[in-house]
Amino acid sequence: MDYQYTLLILLLPFLSFLVLGLFGKWMSHKVAGIIGTVSIGVVACLAFYTAYAYFGAGRDADGTFATELPYNFTWLPFYIGNLHFDMGIMLDPITVMMLIVITTVSLMVHIYSFGYMHGERGFQRYYAFLSLFTMSMLGLVVATNIFQMYMFWELVGVCSYLLIGFYYTTAPAVSASKKAFIVTRFADLGFLVGILIYGFYTGTFSFDFTVSGSVREFAGASFILPTALFLMFIGGAGKSAMFPLHIWLPDAMEGPTPVSALIHAATMVVAGVFQVARLFPLWITYAPETLHVVAWIGAFTAFYAAAVACAQSDIKRVLAFSTISQIAFMMVALGVCIPGEHAIIDNHGSLGYMASMYHLFTHAMFKATLFLCAGCIIHAVHSNEMSMMGGMRKYMPVTNITFLIATLAISGIPPFSGFFSKDEILAASFQYSPLMGWVMTGIAAMTAFYMFRVYYGIFWGTENKEYHEEIKAHGHLGEAPLVMTLPLILLTIITIFVGWTLPGTFGSYVSATGQAYVIHLDPKIAITSVVIAVASILLATWIYARSSQPVAERMKAAFPRLHEWAYRRFYIDEIYQFITHRIIFAYISRPLAWFDRHIVDGALNGLASGANGIGERIRPLQSGRVQQYAYVFFLGAVVLFFIMII
Repeated sequence: MDYQYTLLILLLPFLSFLVLGLFGKWMSHKVAGIIGTVSIGVVACLAFYTAYAYFGAGRDADGTFATELPYNFTWLPFYIGNLHFDMGIMLDPITVMMLIVITTVSLMVHIYSFGYMHGERGFQRYYAFLSLFTMSMLGLVVATNIFQMYMFWELVGVCSYLLIGFYYTTAPAVSASKKAFIVTRFADLGFLVGILIYGFYTGTFSFDFTVSGSVREFAGASFILPTALFLMFIGGAGKSAMFPLHIWLPDAMEGPTPVSALIHAATMVVAGVFQVARLFPLWITYAPETLHVVAWIGAFTAFYAAAVACAQSDIKRVLAFSTISQIAFMMVALGVCIPGEHAIIDNHGSLGYMASMYHLFTHAMFKATLFLCAGCIIHAVHSNEMSMMGGMRKYMPVTNITFLIATLAISGIPPFSGFFSKDEILAASFQYSPLMGWVMTGIAAMTAFYMFRVYYGIFWGTENKEYHEEIKAHGHLGEAPLVMTLPLILLTIITIFVGWTLPGTFGSYVSATGQAYVIHLDPKIAITSVVIAVASILLATWIYARSSQPVAERMKAAFPRLHEWAYRRFYIDEIYQFITHRIIFAYISRPLAWFDRHIVDGALNGLASGANGIGERIRPLQSGRVQQYAYVFFLGAVVLFFIMII
């Protein structure tokens, strides 16, 4: 089948960005919103049609794909000496899966923003940036080579800067956008260096040089490739907020809540996971030990983020650290893959890979639901703090139900989607190492605990009646309008049923070969994880439900130092501040600034002053007097005459 129409998946949101960016100020909010939403709606339809054609009509009866894997076409070739790379579209199972994830969540965010951003200054600019952000992420996942991926990778970073700093008149938003941009730029330097090393030694920018036809082996591959891949992973660690490059993500909550849903569910934060998955054939073949290092980095990040989430009081920051933890789960799943003779297609190699991509899909849906629910709550109470909430179930029944279902999903409770994908990650972790399996099981239990802490704090905790009465006196305390609740309902339906339907479509296929891996539950692991999750939920119920609210205060009083450390994110931000301001700025930047100001600028200023002085001395020669010019001309002629006769 010819998939060249998929180029429209990139062009339509880009055209929407151009129209809204250039002509948006002459449009009404309604027209701008309709243009942005309709364009992404068409793109979503194209993505779903592509998935149907690829996984349905494109698959034979025996489960293999009729479509050649991967489907690849070039629309713009580039040549740099003997090295060339092509701009094009590549379709394989994980690409098609990502098209569904990105367009679905983006469409829900576009619809939701009609209500959430109503009346905001810069509404047209907001929709323009959303379109550009969506196009950038789509371009990243359909890239045919690493260099094309890097181009869209950087564009995603620029878009995140623009959207996080949307409220540019407020200092926190400006600071958060700069922080996100700077941290990810440092990480992306590693990505760029890794790409250059890889391209230099392999002679290609292909995702798998062993099948590119250019070079099959080269001296030093056992050292060079692991080094290049880990450097590229550093870029992914920045985008996906792996420790210690996570510090930008919680502050990114200063952007509009729909932006948080888009960034944290389907776009920027999963870019690092997708990058490792896209390069997985190289990782598993040439750098399996380095891949295991990635797994342990992910495990530590997941634990750290879960511990911090247990103490946060800002609902969006809890969800931000939850995102960090869940993305780390995906990294762990990729990192615990075990190489073998058939590493890509046998149970040892494919389980973790498949589990990571499976969880990426399910997480996108329930995490988008959680963030959009948080937006509805913030829209109602005008605050991010859980202390201003409590008892919201009687005011917001739809939000209550959708938030609860998404919370059950992320906690790994059957039959919701998160149970199936997280169980596969735990199975892969136990297969790699019992220690890793129990570590990840414990972190999964922490997830259930802190998410139900949030749920009870918002919907069942002690109501802040005085604050709520004040809101009622000045406005409306209740359910959000339909344009905001409809996306919640749709995403919740997906969260409920996708766990049953996904394994039969593209959730069970591995990109490198197209071979099927049938999802199966390990009864021991599944039962153990569910029992532990239920125990965590019961503990959260005892501590944070309405009738036991004082228990939470007693626990906080019993462990004040631990709570303070977790609340302050274990002072990682303060450590960065100390390193940058007290060491880098004081002992590196200031001496360099002095050298630049006094030595470099001094030398240049000296040259400039000398040239200026010479100019002042010879300026009388340009007096504008014709008689003087004639006199000088005559003297010069006389001098030349005597030189010639001598």
